[in-house]
Amino acid sequence: MYSLVSAPVLGFDLTRLGGGSATAEVMLRGLRLGAGDLSVLAERLPHEDVRGPLWVEVESAARRMPSLKTMKEDDPAGALALVERAPIGTVDALLTCLRYDVMAWTWQGTGRDAKQSRDAEAATALLCDAAVASYLREVLDASTRRMLGAGWVSAMRKLTVTAPIDLGPHHYAVSSLLEKLRSIRQKDLSRLVTAAEDARRNAGGWSPAVHSASWAAYLSDRVRTAAAAQMLLVQAVDTAAIPLADRAGGVWNMLSGAVQALVVRDLLDTATAHRLLAPVVAALGPSWLGEKGVL
Repeated sequence: MYSLVSAPVLGFDLTRLGGGSATAEVMLRGLRLGAGDLSVLAERLPHEDVRGPLWVEVESAARRMPSLKTMKEDDPAGALALVERAPIGTVDALLTCLRYDVMAWTWQGTGRDAKQSRDAEAATALLCDAAVASYLREVLDASTRRMLGAGWVSAMRKLTVTAPIDLGPHHYAVSSLLEKLRSIRQKDLSRLVTAAEDARRNAGGWSPAVHSASWAAYLSDRVRTAAAAQMLLVQAVDTAAIPLADRAGGVWNMLSGAVQALVVRDLLDTATAHRLLAPVVAALGPSWLGEKGVL
């Protein structure tokens, strides 16, 4: 359900969760970890006597997450609120993404014979602790969240030098769109919501276009780049304070598709790029695109 290839799906869930922006930050730091960071993280992993009870709480909290399975047909208002908030993925899916996608480079061997070094295994566990603490923010008590995240916070203070976030050959356009969102004005936000409504009513061709952009990212080895851009988008949408209903109602999908297209803009045919970028250009103008706003 969650993977770096399908980062827009993870982003859609995170942008609707109270701790989503913090989870996106953990993902971003995880994507930039290197071999020299593993021992620093491993040293700060709490003993299993401490982690064990915390993860019992995690499992209990995960069962309290909003789920479409609990939707009641006789409560339209409650059903709508649930649809807006309920994640598509699960805690287990998040952990799988972290262990086998984000930290894929730490595994040696293939299939059932694949193994991590002791430091890599501990570092991955600490990464999972931090991500779960924020992902379950709405259903996990504050004390448990703090204890789960304490080792990660301590490690981040030690890792003062981190690799820059790689946004690929179209870094300028991606960064410009994100900055445009972070400082968005009310009238631009209104146009963005209107454009998303129009795009939702005329959704033909959107899904194939997103699939093409994701496939291009995979073929060009920009999967991690595209995932990082999606996580930055989660944070930008939060900074813009776009209402939850609008995020769930189409704004996220529209912006996410545009970001995915920008990462592989040089590899997309004109029609696909136009399908994903045009709605955002219509709402926010073309200046952030660069190259005189040419699609």
